[in-house]
Amino acid sequence: MIAVLGILLGLFVVPDAWTIPVIAGALGLEVVETFVSLRIARRFGPARVGPERLIGQTGRVVEACRPMGRVRVRGEVWQARCDAQADVDDLVRVVSRERLVLRVEPVETN
Repeated sequence: MIAVLGILLGLFVVPDAWTIPVIAGALGLEVVETFVSLRIARRFGPARVGPERLIGQTGRVVEACRPMGRVRVRGEVWQARCDAQADVDDLVRVVSRERLVLRVEPVETN
């Protein structure tokens, strides 16, 4: 976008003597902005999408887990397995995922 604006400024706004320096400056800024954006994006690592994002999240038990039940995590209801047993409205943390079943454990509340 910076390059487009620089070209338009260079062709239609600035005096003829400044056309090439303005366009070159805009192209240089575009290159710098691209490299900075890529460097920032790489800092955060690969994107975590899908069910992998659920691991470590907390949720609330919707149907008692004895050991199988249902939990609501991030607005979605999932089948869950809780070996430690959890009642309705208990807070649980997702430990792992096995196909479409989340393995959860109760969260200690103080």
